[in-house]
Amino acid sequence: MPHTIYDLARNEAYVSIGTSRLTREFACDSIRNWWYTYGILHYPMATSILMLMDGGGSNESRHSIFKQDLLCDAEEIGIEIRIAHYPPYTSSLHPVEHRVFPHITRSLQGVILTTHQLTKELIEKTTTTSGLKVFACIFNKVYETGRKVASGFKKSMRIVFDKFLGQWNYVAVPKETVLEVG
Repeated sequence: MPHTIYDLARNEAYVSIGTSRLTREFACDSIRNWWYTYGILHYPMATSILMLMDGGGSNESRHSIFKQDLLCDAEEIGIEIRIAHYPPYTSSLHPVEHRVFPHITRSLQGVILTTHQLTKELIEKTTTTSGLKVFACIFNKVYETGRKVASGFKKSMRIVFDKFLGQWNYVAVPKETVLEVG
C-alpha cells in the first residue's frame, strides 16, 4: 500500500510503502516520517505545514480517528498541521494525481512486483523532464483496522475548524500553541 506526500515547491514526492494496510495510522506515520526525514531539513523554521489531501480513504475527512492520529503527529513534531481536503469526487484535481502517480505507474509498468524492495527501487527511479524526484521508504509494520477514537477526544481535541468549509479545512494544534478564539 502506498501513501504519497508531494512537495510542490521542491517537485519531490515521498512515497511510503506499507506492508500491511492503508489505515489512518499509516497515513499519519507517513506524515511524521516525511517531517523527520525531509521536512525538517528543508523547512527548519516552519511553525506549520499545509497538507492538501483527498477526502477519502486513509485521509477521510469525516472520521475522528484520522484527526486523533494527526493531532499526535502535531504534538510530537511541535508544529501545527493544517489540512485542506479536496471535496468529494474532486481528488483528481490533487497534484499527486497528475504530477506523481502517472510517472510512478510508468516506472512500474510491465514489472511483476515480487518484493517490497523491488517496488521501492523502481519507484525511486521515477523522474520527469520537469525534474521530479521520488524518494521511497518501506513501513514494515502491521496496522490495526477498526481502531476507535479515544473516549473524550472529541470534547478535548485541539483541532480548529476553519470558518469556511470547516468539514474539509482544519488545523491540528500542538499543546504548546495558544488556541485563538475568533
